[in-house]
Amino acid sequence: MTLQGTVNKSFLLLLVLLVAALWPWSQFFGSGNAAAVAPAIMIGLIGGLVLGLIISFKATLAPLLSIPYAACEGLAIGGISAVLEKRYPGIAIQAVGLTFGVMAALLLAYTTGLIRVTQRFRAIVVGATGAILLLYLTSFVLGLFHVSVPFLQSGSPLSIGVSLVIVCIAALNLVLNFDLIYTGVAASAPRYMEWYAAFGLLVTLVWLYMEILRLLGQVRQR
Repeated sequence: MTLQGTVNKSFLLLLVLLVAALWPWSQFFGSGNAAAVAPAIMIGLIGGLVLGLIISFKATLAPLLSIPYAACEGLAIGGISAVLEKRYPGIAIQAVGLTFGVMAALLLAYTTGLIRVTQRFRAIVVGATGAILLLYLTSFVLGLFHVSVPFLQSGSPLSIGVSLVIVCIAALNLVLNFDLIYTGVAASAPRYMEWYAAFGLLVTLVWLYMEILRLLGQVRQR
């Protein structure tokens, strides 16, 4: 595992995601109908979830499945972003800029030693991430019974505050991604870990982007 190899694979996955996102984006703005991109969004969400779980539990498959995963995420992100862009013009580019701005700031903080990944830091971030996933799962189950969770979906101050917290937790996961790359390179990890680390970074960037997009939508809603 090398740093350059991991960086190259990360850029490749981002490129695949971008190309895949352009198709539902163009389809939506070509027709103006959200139903035109609904299949792409569903395929992207379900395919991304399945592939992501497989890679998470079987890291050696990352070289084979990371590119299809990036394509699936691109389909989902492209469709969702297009629908929100139509409702709130300019929101997509703002979310992209903020996502990469946060990543650059945290990368600088990590490389300069301003943020150190200790066992306590890792435990807090992983625990908070698990709590958020549990919250999402609860919201999904309640949604099956037509019960909504207002502080996750409305534009109230509480909802915006919760979204800000989630954005912060998602951003801190980037630091764990940076540390995985650093420790993997230092330990001369197997070459497939380049793909696994690039996959992990993409997962966090997609999550961070979607949370920022949701936060900006809540702010615009007010």
